[in-house]
Amino acid sequence: MRDLALIFGAALAAALGVGLVGALTLRLLRDRSITVHVCVLLTVTVAAVVAGVVVVAQAMFLSPHDLQVVLLTVAAAAVVSLGVGWYFGRRLAVAAVWADQARERERRVEKGRRDLVAWVSHDLRTPLAGLRAMAEALEDRVVDDPATVAEYHRRIRAQTDRMTRLVDDLFELSRINAGALRLTLSAVPLGEVVSDALAGTAPLAEARRIKLVAAESGWPTVLASEPELARVVGNLLLNAVHYTPSDGTVRVDAGSERDAAWLAVADTCGGIPEDDLPRLFDVAFRGEPARTPRSGGEGSGGLGLAIVRGLVEAHGGRVDVQNVVGGCRFVVRLPAA
Repeated sequence: MRDLALIFGAALAAALGVGLVGALTLRLLRDRSITVHVCVLLTVTVAAVVAGVVVVAQAMFLSPHDLQVVLLTVAAAAVVSLGVGWYFGRRLAVAAVWADQARERERRVEKGRRDLVAWVSHDLRTPLAGLRAMAEALEDRVVDDPATVAEYHRRIRAQTDRMTRLVDDLFELSRINAGALRLTLSAVPLGEVVSDALAGTAPLAEARRIKLVAAESGWPTVLASEPELARVVGNLLLNAVHYTPSDGTVRVDAGSERDAAWLAVADTCGGIPEDDLPRLFDVAFRGEPARTPRSGGEGSGGLGLAIVRGLVEAHGGRVDVQNVVGGCRFVVRLPAA
């Protein structure tokens, strides 16, 4: 019995020594990945077993041959244990990271949904209040001179158009998020799409005294769905005009690279804060200027750029933004026809 107690004590001391070293190692590596922690934990466990076996084997005065047999047996078991532990440790780490990323995405989506509801409610409430006030004024004949009545009619139509654009944006975004967007791809001359978008944006640009400039040549042909591509270009131009101050410039150009085509819309908005760049295409994100909207109310609830990203990615392309001297530059890359 005394021999067994001595053997147990020797094995326990050896295992405790390895365990203390392992605990110190885990503490030093506390900021590393889950895979590293699992591998270190398994190594400490196997090393503790090996240390106990070696100490006991030496205490028992085994022959060199028998000692080699014991060590080889323990080594084989250690290799299998570490291999299996490393494999499943990586799977556990990937699952943990994926779960954490999924929770973070869910939190971002939920926050975006709340912001969207709040901002869209605000963007609808404001014109609705104006429409009701003007309708009541016309109904009660508070205003009856022809000039004022005509002005009220013009404002009612403008506010109605604004709400129509907002509802259209919500519908388009719901199609993108639900995966219900079906594209009919064909060879589309990018120059024609840009020309139509410039014609549609010109009245707003003139009202703001903003100069629209487009390249005269070099327009490629892209593989795209023309209605959705027109929506992308139109949203980018409206966004550029909306945030460019008076007497500014919005420039559109394009080109080709390898098997892709690119379209760039640059403005003179003064640049975007670096912290806002990664969130610029998020749903309902409009940055600080959205908190002090300009008169005229061309806001779209912060949906325009989110729709741009969704439509571009549905085409198999991508959209990026970067600050340039005096403003920012949006670049859309699409497959070339």
